[in-house]
Amino acid sequence: MTFKTLGTLLLALATCFFSCKKDNGPKVPEANTYSAEVVTKWLGVQTGMLNRPTGNPFGFNPGRYMAYCGIALYEAILPGMPANRSLYGQLTSMPEMPEADPGLAYHWPTAAHAALAAMTRKFYSGITAAYNETAVNNLETELNTKFMAEAGSDVFERSAAFGTEVANRIYTWAQTDNAGWPTTPYQLPPYYPGMWMPETGSPVNPYGGYTRLLVPGSLDDVASPPLAYSTDPTSPYYKDMQEVYTVSQNLTAEQKLIAKYYVDSNPGYPAGAHYVSILKQVMEQLKPSLEKAALTYAKTGISLCDAVTGSFKVKYTHLAERPFQFIRTVIVPTAIPQWQPYLPTPGFPDFPSNHAIFSNSVAYALSSIYGDKTAITNSTYEGVMADMGNGPQNLGKRQYASFDAMADEISISRLYGGIHYRYSCEEGAKQGRKTAQNVETKLNFLK
Repeated sequence: MTFKTLGTLLLALATCFFSCKKDNGPKVPEANTYSAEVVTKWLGVQTGMLNRPTGNPFGFNPGRYMAYCGIALYEAILPGMPANRSLYGQLTSMPEMPEADPGLAYHWPTAAHAALAAMTRKFYSGITAAYNETAVNNLETELNTKFMAEAGSDVFERSAAFGTEVANRIYTWAQTDNAGWPTTPYQLPPYYPGMWMPETGSPVNPYGGYTRLLVPGSLDDVASPPLAYSTDPTSPYYKDMQEVYTVSQNLTAEQKLIAKYYVDSNPGYPAGAHYVSILKQVMEQLKPSLEKAALTYAKTGISLCDAVTGSFKVKYTHLAERPFQFIRTVIVPTAIPQWQPYLPTPGFPDFPSNHAIFSNSVAYALSSIYGDKTAITNSTYEGVMADMGNGPQNLGKRQYASFDAMADEISISRLYGGIHYRYSCEEGAKQGRKTAQNVETKLNFLK
């Protein structure tokens, strides 16, 4: 036997040895082979907690809940998504994630379940209503039993430990994002014409723009200035305020319904938490794989979280007055009783519109994943009764040809409510889309 023949034989034996060793290793299905059932079920528990009869114990950026829960979900099943990359090194100050053992089997629904269970308990720990504790415990028991049977005890325990560790690291990181800082009282500057003044009480969420951005640069070049204040009836400012007043005097039944549907209070999903309900319905209606659901959760939450921060940052930079101020003092100053908007005016400045920014950031993120022609039905308040002047009426459901169409209706709902002028809604929509575009440009989910 020649050295050349011997070398060829040894190479063949080595190739066979390593390929056979690989073939004999654990077969771990990828995350895209599983349904998003586990995600939908945990979103069901979370929406049950967020839907409040009164009050808002959740703060003013529920996008944080979506973002951090979505990131934990994504990282918990990342080893089962070979084409995807970690968000570590991309998101601001995000810690390094644990590594799954490539020589051992994992059950990705279990990892997802463990991560979402831990994040739900941590983020909602201050809500002690019996429903919340029971709902979390019941779902944990249900899915633990199901996934233990599917995966076997060893794989289940390993997968659950991995998902829990991811969640622990993400939650610890979340506590450093300045969401509750500072706690010192906010002082408005001396009044000037066109400056916002709260109708009652103190300014709400004045430091919301200080929350750490998840994506560095997500707010680059997203904001525009408000309209210049003017009492000239031919000015754009006056005309926009005049439109609010005119619309308020001639609201149609449909406009009232739209305004009420997205007022999100008593009962409702406060401070933008409505989008958690919308996310749940996306999962239910479009039935993505577990992999796609994790991408949806993370990308939508991150876009919304940074968009909320950007909105409050601009609001408290410009301190633009609300329509009720201008209408009462300039357009109909002698009206008795004073002019009232259809909806209660929130206790923070007008420009830009939160609803426009939030809805358009979410719509852009969802469209980037599911396409810009995907129909969606929002049944968040189906069965909820509201009085729009003719007795209690079922708010029903809203059907849209696209995510953008949904965002358009949410944006204009605030003009119908009398609490934003058109320019604030239109520029807010642009800011929301630009923020989500920046997130998409700067954040790489794929290798």
